[in-house]
Amino acid sequence: QPVESGGGAVQAGGSLGLSCTASGRSFGAGVGTVGWFRQAPGKDREFVAAITWSGDSIHYVDSVKGRFTISWDNAKNTVALRMNILKPEDTAVYYCATGNRNTQWAYVSNGEYYSFWGQGTQVTVSS
Repeated sequence: QPVESGGGAVQAGGSLGLSCTASGRSFGAGVGTVGWFRQAPGKDREFVAAITWSGDSIHYVDSVKGRFTISWDNAKNTVALRMNILKPEDTAVYYCATGNRNTQWAYVSNGEYYSFWGQGTQVTVSS
């Protein structure tokens, strides 16, 4: 199961970094594509970003392009989500998901194609 960390509270315009790990172990190639999703109170879960195991394919939802960056660390232990220029509308619980065998937008942006989910970490952006 993936484990998220790094959430917190920040003012608008600030930055936060989230991490997704495999419970203290390295992710293997079987992790497939790793995605970040978020869910704000009263709203549906929303795709945020995804990165394939190879790192060759990266996808973002339009609302975070240019502000968020998803990446692997060199050892493939962690998938990081760097969030800059945060806005109040970014406030949500952020979830890491793994086990997606696909690389194309239609599938990596759909939570139904991920096998494992973390417990989530809260991100709160105040105006």
